Amino acid sequence: MLSQLTTIWRAMRPPFLLLPLVLMLLVMMTASYDGFVWSPYLMALIAISAVIAHASVNLLNEAEDASSGLDDRTERTPFSGGSGALQTHPKHWSRVAGFGYFCLGTLLSLGLFFIHLRGLAVFYFGILGIFLIVAYSRFITRSPGFSLIAPGLAFGPIMMVGSYYVLTGVVSITIIGLSLLVFIWVNNLLLLNQFPDVEADRSVGRYNRVIAKGTASCSELFRAALLLSYLGLAVLIWLGRLPVESLLGFLTLTLAWPLQVGVKNHYNELQQTPSLLALNVAVVLLTPALIALGLFWAMQ
Repeated sequence: MLSQLTTIWRAMRPPFLLLPLVLMLLVMMTASYDGFVWSPYLMALIAISAVIAHASVNLLNEAEDASSGLDDRTERTPFSGGSGALQTHPKHWSRVAGFGYFCLGTLLSLGLFFIHLRGLAVFYFGILGIFLIVAYSRFITRSPGFSLIAPGLAFGPIMMVGSYYVLTGVVSITIIGLSLLVFIWVNNLLLLNQFPDVEADRSVGRYNRVIAKGTASCSELFRAALLLSYLGLAVLIWLGRLPVESLLGFLTLTLAWPLQVGVKNHYNELQQTPSLLALNVAVVLLTPALIALGLFWAMQ
């Protein structure tokens, strides 16, 4: 029993579950800055749903990668190549997959409550999210274009805008703008993590952007997208959609600059330079957290 629970826990990739929590913090602060008084109980349910959604896709992805043999062919880093949980305990494959679908069922139940609360519009966010969870490992990873944008769609426009709508009953220009920044950061997160796994991914039939266009081209895309995200943040502040206190988000330029330089010079050596993957994770987590802090500061 203990080994089953440990395997499931590792396959959930708990450190990665910080991302939906940070994004829910940003949703919460944006709603407050926009003048809404929201229910903390509802916000808690929304945050739980976001974490469950991410846990579900992690579990199902681990199960699919173990089944296809992909995780046996990758060289793991803390940020890519799978958790290794099912390589250590392959007999628990059905438990990991089963718990992934249990999380999915729980998410559907919470979604029905949100639909009851806010109406049919929530259904459209939910059905898109469920599709991305179920289709990601088996189908989406075989499309260079869709696999590039699917992670950002899931965490940005779907998760953030959907959560804001459930919390407030409306959608604001501010949350849409922020969700587009998150769209870029999360796409970049997954894009860079694919660099070390190119040959392993190709061997099991995946055909993502890095395989289709090569690491040199994708490193340029990564760097351009990173620059665009900070330009987008500047535009939101300039337009008055975010307060000047949101300039705190630019503090992560101290991480983003060495990150883009490193990717430019070492895009074929990311397996040997996991510090670049770590910098990328830090940018993705800290930038929205600092923007949320700026929103909180502006309300004081």
